[in-house]
Amino acid sequence: MTSTHNTFNKTFFVILGLTTLFSLAGIILLPAIGTYADEVQAQTRPAEAEAPAVNHNTWTSGTPLPTPVYYPAAGVLKNEIYIVGGGVTYTTYTADTQIYNPVTGTWSAGVPLPTPTIAAAGAVVESVLYIIGGYTSEGTTSNAVWAYSPKTKTWSAKADMPTARFGAVPVVEKNIIYVMGGQDINGDVLPTVESYNPATNIWTEEAPMLLAKTQFQAGLVGTTIVAPDGLTSASANTGDNEGYAAATDTWTSKTADPTARAGTCDGAVGAELYVAGGYSTGTITLTESFKLSKNKWTTLAAMPQATLLPASVVFKKQLYCIGGITTYEGTLLGNVQIYQP
Repeated sequence: MTSTHNTFNKTFFVILGLTTLFSLAGIILLPAIGTYADEVQAQTRPAEAEAPAVNHNTWTSGTPLPTPVYYPAAGVLKNEIYIVGGGVTYTTYTADTQIYNPVTGTWSAGVPLPTPTIAAAGAVVESVLYIIGGYTSEGTTSNAVWAYSPKTKTWSAKADMPTARFGAVPVVEKNIIYVMGGQDINGDVLPTVESYNPATNIWTEEAPMLLAKTQFQAGLVGTTIVAPDGLTSASANTGDNEGYAAATDTWTSKTADPTARAGTCDGAVGAELYVAGGYSTGTITLTESFKLSKNKWTTLAAMPQATLLPASVVFKKQLYCIGGITTYEGTLLGNVQIYQP
């Protein structure tokens, strides 16, 4: 399901101008017990499963997307990665849901969103996928909240987000979804932070970010939401790095990213936030990690394919960077790039 609209170009693009290995079962011969001392009895015993060797700081590839997209929403449900909506051309957006099984490396079609949407926020709470806001095929900035249940295989509408926006970034902390930053219908960049409680279906206004920005990255490290980089205005990348403590509703400055960029692949694994690709002076392959406890950035192995505005999720302590685009108004990518910290 796709639809086309041109207004998005004026607001969105102007802003930047496993297979597990097991050992073979061993055959063990044991002496027979009883009166037949000369006989032996062959007994088989399954060998203990050996953990696969982990090659740290490396990239591998998965099965490419059936339909390449950029700036979709994403989330993990029942050990599968859901890629929802996104752009299928420079001016055409889709409502389709593409589902990836990382174990088998296969894709399947899911239930489409009610409307084609790009630049929405995706988050999972208690096995329900929430798609929040975005820019729709009707040329509107959305405040809609859609919830997908894999049990019923249906989308249902929830309480609207107070501030309609696209390009906002979601992070879940203690089953509360924090939606941060983004842009409004005029393309103005926002510092707005609003939280959604799926249990009560209620939105709450939180302390705004220190800097208004969009297309940044964020992840939960311990109890702190770390939110570096992004765009602050037309063609203005920032390395600004902020930390949010939900318990006190406060933001504090952290060490800035040495490479200011936007539209990256990102995710928190353990004590670090990993950031790959995105747009700096061009689309890049740079991979970095930010360790909150040391307030320090580290350069890591570069991703194979430079990508901008891909879907990104963490699955079993690996960062998945799916799809994207070569540059603004560039060629769509279907790559599935997987980083092992």
